[in-house]
Amino acid sequence: MDATYGTRRMVVELRELGFDVGRYKVSRLMKKLKLVAKRPKQHRYPRYGQSSLLAPNSLNRQFNPERANRYWSGDITYIRTSQGWLYLAIVMDLYSRRVISWAFSDKPNSELTTRALRLAVNKRQPNQTVVFHSAHGGQYTSTAFQQCMEEHNIESSMSRKGNCLDNAVTERFFRSLKSERVNYRRYKTRQAAKADIIDYIEPFYNQKRRHATLGNISPAEYELNYLKTA
Repeated sequence: MDATYGTRRMVVELRELGFDVGRYKVSRLMKKLKLVAKRPKQHRYPRYGQSSLLAPNSLNRQFNPERANRYWSGDITYIRTSQGWLYLAIVMDLYSRRVISWAFSDKPNSELTTRALRLAVNKRQPNQTVVFHSAHGGQYTSTAFQQCMEEHNIESSMSRKGNCLDNAVTERFFRSLKSERVNYRRYKTRQAAKADIIDYIEPFYNQKRRHATLGNISPAEYELNYLKTA
C-alpha cells in the first residue's frame, strides 16, 4: 500500500483479510502505531505554450461513463529531478480510472502528448468514437495533436479556462501520484524517476490501489468485471 491508505481504505483492506474491524478502531490503532497516510504538498506549475485551437467542454464533468473507451482524459505534470524537470503525460479511461498510457519527455510539448495518445489508441483499439478531454494548453491545441485525434476518430473536449475541476479526475491522479510517491523521493536522474513512476502506475495504481468511486476495488478489477458482464 506504500503508506498511502487512510482509515477508509484500511478498513476495506483489513476486512478483505478477514478482520472484523470498524473505522474508529482502525483510526485508534493507526494513531497508536503512528501510521499516517501520505498527503499532498501544495505546488504550482507553469503553463507551457499558447492556446490556439479550442474545443468546447463536451465532457461537462460526466466523470462516470457507462462503458469503457467512451471518455478519456489527459494532462501533463512536472517531476523534479537532479537532471532537471521531467514531464509526464497520461491518458486515462474515465470509466475505470485506469491510466491506459503514459509518456515522458524533458520538454512539455505536443510531441509528448501526441505520443501518449497514440499509445492509448494502440493499447485500446477503440471501435467507436472516443471523446478525449484535456486542458487547453498548447500541447493539446496544437495542429499536430489535433491532427492525431482526427486521424484516430477522437473528438476533442476541453476544460473551461481556469477551471481545473473540469478535469478533476486526471488532476486527482496527479495529486495521488505526488502525495503517495513522488514527494517522498529524490530522483538523481530522469531515468530513475521514470522507473519509479511506472512502478507506481502499473503494479500499484492500476492493479492494486482501491478507489472509493469504483466500490473500493482497483481499476483493473473494475474493468475485468465490466468485461464479464459486457
